Amino acid sequence: MLTEDSVKTRSDRLKLGWESVIGTSSREGTAIELTPRQLDIIELVRKHAPITGEQIAELLGVTRPSIRSDPGLLVMLGYIDAKPKVGYFAGPRMEGGLTDVSRVADMRVGDVMGAPVVMRETATVGDAVVTLFLEDVGTLTVVDENGCLAGIVSRKDLLKVTFGNAQAPSVPLSMVMTRYPNVVTASPDETVREAMGKMIAREVDGLPVVRPATEGDNSRLEVIGRITKTTLLRLFYDAFRIG
Repeated sequence: MLTEDSVKTRSDRLKLGWESVIGTSSREGTAIELTPRQLDIIELVRKHAPITGEQIAELLGVTRPSIRSDPGLLVMLGYIDAKPKVGYFAGPRMEGGLTDVSRVADMRVGDVMGAPVVMRETATVGDAVVTLFLEDVGTLTVVDENGCLAGIVSRKDLLKVTFGNAQAPSVPLSMVMTRYPNVVTASPDETVREAMGKMIAREVDGLPVVRPATEGDNSRLEVIGRITKTTLLRLFYDAFRIG
């Protein structure tokens, strides 16, 4: 039996990434932004199909006539479908979207990573600030003379050392960076899903992508790329964009 408790809140859907997937649509070149109520309807259909219009209205706490136009629009956009005397169920776009989410999440980091933005640990804070602006990034990967991971430095790290410190531009990066092995990394063979989990757990915006160094100490890691939240957002956006 359907109850009001079975309706997920908008914050719950954000945790699932569902609203970010279906928040907007387009038809014949015109952008259509789905309303909160339409998002609720899609979520109800996804969880309880087949479900009638009367049941949807009851769970939303509104009258059936007040939502009459919403299911029709969602059917037209392909999010839901309808069968007479049966009810509403998932449409082709909803089903395809979930497939695309799984496909993107299972991609290898090595296939989607970007080029690393690196600096030597002998560089200065002033050098790092300039590089952050020129490269338009939030974090720099710091490497040693062999190109192996030495640490990372973020905008927050640089802000801490430069605020009220006239000598900050000449301070070596090695004095302010987070040192390896206290750096969270990703390997090129990990999945996007695993990399996302690390970012969420550690509340970071990106990860350096590394592999064991081919020469010298096997515990050292060669930096070969980076994966960021921006990269992941672009992947999921492209998966659900309607041409």
